Amino acid sequence: MNRKAEQTLVKGLGINIILLGIVSFINDASSDMIWPILPMFIKSIGGTGVAVGLIGGLGESVSSILKVFSGYWSDRFGRRKPLVASGYLLSSVSKLFFPFINSWIHLLILRPIERVGKGIRTAPRDAIIAGSVSEDVRGKGFGIHRALDTSGAILGSILAFIFIWFFNLDLRAILLIAAVLGFVALTPLIFVRDVTVVERRVSLKMGLGRLGRRFQLVMLVLTIFALGNFTYMFFVLRAQEVFQGFLPKRMAEAIPILLYVLFNISYALLSIPIGMLSDKVGRGRILSVGYVLFGVVCLGFIISNSVYSFILLFIMYGLFKASVDAVQRAYISDLAPEGLRGTALGTFHASIGLATLPASAIAGMLWDKVSPEATFLYGAALGLLASLSLIILMAKFRD
Repeated sequence: MNRKAEQTLVKGLGINIILLGIVSFINDASSDMIWPILPMFIKSIGGTGVAVGLIGGLGESVSSILKVFSGYWSDRFGRRKPLVASGYLLSSVSKLFFPFINSWIHLLILRPIERVGKGIRTAPRDAIIAGSVSEDVRGKGFGIHRALDTSGAILGSILAFIFIWFFNLDLRAILLIAAVLGFVALTPLIFVRDVTVVERRVSLKMGLGRLGRRFQLVMLVLTIFALGNFTYMFFVLRAQEVFQGFLPKRMAEAIPILLYVLFNISYALLSIPIGMLSDKVGRGRILSVGYVLFGVVCLGFIISNSVYSFILLFIMYGLFKASVDAVQRAYISDLAPEGLRGTALGTFHASIGLATLPASAIAGMLWDKVSPEATFLYGAALGLLASLSLIILMAKFRD
């Protein structure tokens, strides 16, 4: 990192953190008008549990390979911002087609295209964030970004609820409004300053090889967890199906959206303090607790049958996300040298993304062929396994 950037971040964690946070805030307001209603939309156009799993997982997996290449490209050519901007633009354009499809197969094509945009932008964006803050406050920096990102998700979810409950808009109208809003997120990107990469590697293979054994073992544990961390859509769908047993249809559709809002509020409020805590006590310790918490939440979804129990579980789901999402990124950033940080973050996102499809596909098959309870039991088992593996790894390296 150059001296000028260091001086900027010491005074205020860097203007890039705020600007990229605003971009994510607006983009997630757009996206999260879509995501809480997407399971219902999939069902309305003929989709099943397997369709939910495929759509939820395929997009991440198709785009995941781009994450390692986009991270490497940003290291190799020394520029990150153009990739970030093009990724956001592609996602915004693809969302415009969502309201006009008539089959879940169409969504199976469009969703991966939208996620390709995320694949292009995510690793270079995270590398800008990591390069805009010093290591001793990196957890806080990522936490601030995730908090702004998730605050946008809260706004988008609330807007989706308002449009359904108060304006009685159909799902397609909400999808169209969300798509238009996505283009507004491009404006703050104009003012983001690129972080110059001083040291460049000559090949992707060399870069991956120089990340080291510890990095590789940590990535293995993170990938194990990702195999059980299926799409959020199953949590929303589970709540909706339970509520349909004792609530009117309109309420059974609206309340899960509010629970999704509650999840994002919990996530947003806790991201910064947990990121700061990881700066003090260590990333690995926070992650091991977060993985256990995911297992507990999954077990809770097996036995819950009331609105109040789901309220508690969605709050805990937000606590889990705050304990894992930003902390994993900060952990990977800590393990990589500055000149390879984009490559490392790209490798992280690619590995997690590639695990997303089998995670959600297995969850969908268990949902359809066995029971919803089997889906959550699977998630709980992988969460506990990942936590135990990380504890053993930390003992090995005395983290």
